[in-house]
Amino acid sequence: MKIVKKVLLGILILVGGLVLFLAGSVAVDMLVDGGRLEAVTNTTIPGVNGGPDVRAYVAKPAGEGPFPAVIMIHEFFGLNESIVGKADLLAQEGYLVVAPDTFRGSTTSWIPRAIYQVITTKPEAVNADLDSVYAWLESQSDVEKDRVGVAGFCYGGRASLTYSLHNNGLAATVVFYGSPETDATVLANLPGPVLGIFGGADQSIPLTDVTAFETGLETAGIPNQITVYDGQPHAFVQDAEGIQSGGAQAEAWNEMLVFLERNLKGGSSSNDAGVEAEYRAPFQKLNYRGYRAAGARFMAAPHRAGNIEHGAVHGINVTRGKLSRV
Repeated sequence: MKIVKKVLLGILILVGGLVLFLAGSVAVDMLVDGGRLEAVTNTTIPGVNGGPDVRAYVAKPAGEGPFPAVIMIHEFFGLNESIVGKADLLAQEGYLVVAPDTFRGSTTSWIPRAIYQVITTKPEAVNADLDSVYAWLESQSDVEKDRVGVAGFCYGGRASLTYSLHNNGLAATVVFYGSPETDATVLANLPGPVLGIFGGADQSIPLTDVTAFETGLETAGIPNQITVYDGQPHAFVQDAEGIQSGGAQAEAWNEMLVFLERNLKGGSSSNDAGVEAEYRAPFQKLNYRGYRAAGARFMAAPHRAGNIEHGAVHGINVTRGKLSRV
């Protein structure tokens, strides 16, 4: 009995020490922040409905516009150079991109603090800040107000989905390996088509959840395109340099470009005259499911149950079918 008590005491001391260490490391990281957020933001967006102002990085395309716009939501590390690089890359495609700080002044490269940021940030506060961003976009003369979409990575993938459920003015939603919603009655509130990008080797999001996500979208009648990149881990689309180097990062990025071209620019893709891929990786297949519903902003691609069609998107061989793996 004494041995058991000693073992339990030892475990408690170990756990307590670990908790204190993590708490201390988070505090130290906050103290040595060193103006990280100021270094990656260039715009202060006025808060609406009494909310605080929102710091953001805004990337604009060349020309006068008006442009379709994308709200790009960061990972659990917070707004950083990786997201800034992606925003710049997307702006080169003709989108005005706003990457807001949804942690209200906090950003890090330290995983314990990243976790702390997520668990201490309420989704309602995130939606409120994104409402401020959306209102700001609506006030800009160089933005096409009915062509605003949202895209997010990891934590931001879930946040983009949550915000689309909150704001019925959004024209498209892109979820990069964000925790999926599977309840069809909830998903039925989405205002437009959804692109979901997931890694087949992602240990944090089971493929059963991804399948349930797709099933929920289908049941809710929401146009969707869900792709699993076989062998890829969580957060595999890392930065602009990685996207430009080719491989799965490039293909996933290019899949988003096709999706946004259809839904925010009203352009065509698939077997139609699509936009030439700039970052595609040669000799690799990009598989995705086709749309089943047509609307004002999204093109309907043919889909036949049990039938596979082959075509080309941005010069990549395409297979249209059910949930697909590449």
